[in-house]
Amino acid sequence: MSLVLDEHRQYLSDTIRLAAFRAAIQEVIKPGNVVIDLGAGTGILGLLACRAGATRVYSIESTGLIQLTREICQANGCSDRIQFINELSAQASLPELADVVVADQIGCFGFEAGLFEYFRDARQRFLKPDGITIPSRIDLVIAPIDSQQLRDQVEFWNTAPAEFDFRPVKAMAVNNSYPATFTPDQLLGDPAILASLDASDAPPSLLGLTATVTVSKPGTLHGIGGWFSATLSPSVTLTNSPLSENRIDRQNMFFPIDQPVPVVPGDRILITMSILPTDMVITWKVVVQSATGNVNKASFSHSTIQGMLLSKEALQKTKPDFIPTLTPRAEARRTVLELCTGKNTLAEIERETYRRHATLFRSLDEAAKFVTDVTTRNTL
Repeated sequence: MSLVLDEHRQYLSDTIRLAAFRAAIQEVIKPGNVVIDLGAGTGILGLLACRAGATRVYSIESTGLIQLTREICQANGCSDRIQFINELSAQASLPELADVVVADQIGCFGFEAGLFEYFRDARQRFLKPDGITIPSRIDLVIAPIDSQQLRDQVEFWNTAPAEFDFRPVKAMAVNNSYPATFTPDQLLGDPAILASLDASDAPPSLLGLTATVTVSKPGTLHGIGGWFSATLSPSVTLTNSPLSENRIDRQNMFFPIDQPVPVVPGDRILITMSILPTDMVITWKVVVQSATGNVNKASFSHSTIQGMLLSKEALQKTKPDFIPTLTPRAEARRTVLELCTGKNTLAEIERETYRRHATLFRSLDEAAKFVTDVTTRNTL
């Protein structure tokens, strides 16, 4: 089974998630509204919008899944009200402004699936001045975590697998975030809201976000946990919080620290995060202060920049004095694009590309596959 299909099976199997979106859509969308289902997937949110009385739904989906979305909407008798757009929303255009934009591009920690970027663009180009987004607000929530199991994932690189030294990986491992499913007993203190953000007006860079948590039970600090709480409508909230009875089936995020720190009730944990959502760059600084005064027990600073897999060859190409030249495949791609003049057929472009780059492709069929990939991504 396609992993994409199975991913959407899991979304549709999450009855708490579906119930929340159904309730919010029923509360927000009024008969006659024009609605955008952004990142439509299987089209479930658009179908719920039709059921709520939407006159027209623009279903925007950039992947090949959109063909299944068409068939699903037809099977449910909604094809006459749904228009399908097979593009990234940032590259799409619409013939009219919408009353509501709905999407579940929230991710595990509220930002990493692109919601803020997509909604900011939708607010500027797609929505009426009084238009509404679902969700309207996202809270980024954090808490100190005690989890030896998660710690072991980072420490694995120090265990000499197959009796070889893999310790160079440890420095990268501790500068990465990890999907996790927290339980209430793993929290060393009450959660804190790191940021509360308008879903369609959040800044491109979230810098210097701070929160302080007081430790409420003895344990060992292994890192910081993150999750979200999304305001879908005035009376509906969606969250993957480990403390919620109505938690949706979605993982949290774990941000490790370099060394475990024993903590006791009254200790304070000062957390600072900076997030570049579009680039998926996250920096987290953690300071542990003793309960008996403001003495620092430990201090850590981490960044996903330090955890990126970048070869020295790739870094060389980022230097300002580097002089780039096109690879043979890039030259072939340029040929394809230059031949897309609006006069040449696809078959003609395939033959000409193969003729010019015969050393690159083993057959005309191989060249045809290459041309199809380029044209489907770059032409109208």
